[in-house]
Amino acid sequence: MEGLMKLLCLVGVVVLVLGIHGVESAGECGRGTTPDNEAFKLAPCANAASDEDANVSQSCCAQVKKLGQNPACLCAVMLSNVAKMSGANPEIAVTIPKRCNIATRPIGYKSYTLP
Repeated sequence: MEGLMKLLCLVGVVVLVLGIHGVESAGECGRGTTPDNEAFKLAPCANAASDEDANVSQSCCAQVKKLGQNPACLCAVMLSNVAKMSGANPEIAVTIPKRCNIATRPIGYKSYTLP
């Protein structure tokens, strides 16, 4: 009986510690980041994502190329709260990799909104 009580106390402490520090899982964009955090890195793309005639800056192209290595993350970023609040037009934003002449862009990959 005493062993059971010690085990229950240990489990309680572990649950408490995990609850305080949180358990971080790897999402679409990997461990330690979120689609919203990654969306902030695309700030140089703001004009190009809302105006198809705007020039795309080198810093924008570099960030898009980096995110394009993980199409699931890129889609999650495009569907993130930050991207929605930025005023980016998804139909224009998806043209940025082509406008940057990124040869290894994900072609045919579709991002879907969640229900």
